[in-house]
Amino acid sequence: MTPTRPSRAAGAVVVAAALLALAPAAAASALPVAPVASVGATAGGEDPNLDQTIGELAIVHGERVLESGHLDMGPKYDDGQWRFLIHDDVAKADANAESVWRYPDETVLHVRDEGKLVVPDDPAYAFVGAAAGSEVWVAPQTQDPDVVWIGWNTQDPTVMQTVDRGVTLSLRSVEGPGIMTTYLQSGSFGAPQVLWDSRITEAQPVWVDVNTHTHANWVFTAPGVYLVELTAEADLIDGSHVSDTQRLRFAVGTDTAPAAAFAAAWTGDDGEAAPAGDEGSAAAALAESPPTSPLVPVLVAAIALVAAGIVAAAIVIAVRGARAKRAVLTRRGADAENPADAVDEGVRA
Repeated sequence: MTPTRPSRAAGAVVVAAALLALAPAAAASALPVAPVASVGATAGGEDPNLDQTIGELAIVHGERVLESGHLDMGPKYDDGQWRFLIHDDVAKADANAESVWRYPDETVLHVRDEGKLVVPDDPAYAFVGAAAGSEVWVAPQTQDPDVVWIGWNTQDPTVMQTVDRGVTLSLRSVEGPGIMTTYLQSGSFGAPQVLWDSRITEAQPVWVDVNTHTHANWVFTAPGVYLVELTAEADLIDGSHVSDTQRLRFAVGTDTAPAAAFAAAWTGDDGEAAPAGDEGSAAAALAESPPTSPLVPVLVAAIALVAAGIVAAAIVIAVRGARAKRAVLTRRGADAENPADAVDEGVRA
């Protein structure tokens, strides 16, 4: 059966949790466990911070460093033009300020050392690209008041009025000193659901329903400046297609100056990223492009285990990306021929 895009009426219910905890005590905090939460503009979740409604907020200019508090990325119309922007909800903590939208090239997301966590000794987390017991920088899926809380939304009023069912959000490329992965996890026993991996050279699309508010785990294996290229695109109700590609600027580590992230220049190809391909192509790309941050496990057996986990995660990403692409391209025909076959999977196709 050909996958179809989820129905607009289905809404958006997405799981939320962080990495599994380690039992032994350590100098740094272990990756924490968090409860499952439902998210959406109107559907109450276990975490009330995920319950939000966005009005017609202003778009503002000016450099801004976000290092704690809540923010979302997402599509919005800027003088009638479809743009991929950052919803700065941090300002709302100030009684005299309101949430606003900001331009990605004028915003730095600073993941400070308060976000350093320990990788569990569990093969399920081999995809992170760092050895068990080592430290990584994490902007977690559940809110930590000391760490920036990064998510995405499709809740701008005009976006909800004009988009046909949902938005495709795709990671196209990442430049930085280490590995970046983004994933969701359902509760303390759910397997990590990898959405994006900076080692994959193809576009990695994720389906996002209209009126969705989601947060995920963002993991970085090394401090420094990262430029993360993302595309938000959608079919509109009037039959047209819109798309915008922007680069998010991350300063990872307390000692990484936000000014360096503002000054960073993209060194890669400015052309269109390659589309998601066959289900095995991501694994092949990974084999040709090894991680920029090496794994240093103690035992040879651990090396083999980590390598196997990375390849498995790459294949999962490729399969999901291909399904998302097919869902978008075949939506109209599939809906007409198989209206009962719509897949209700919330954040992904």
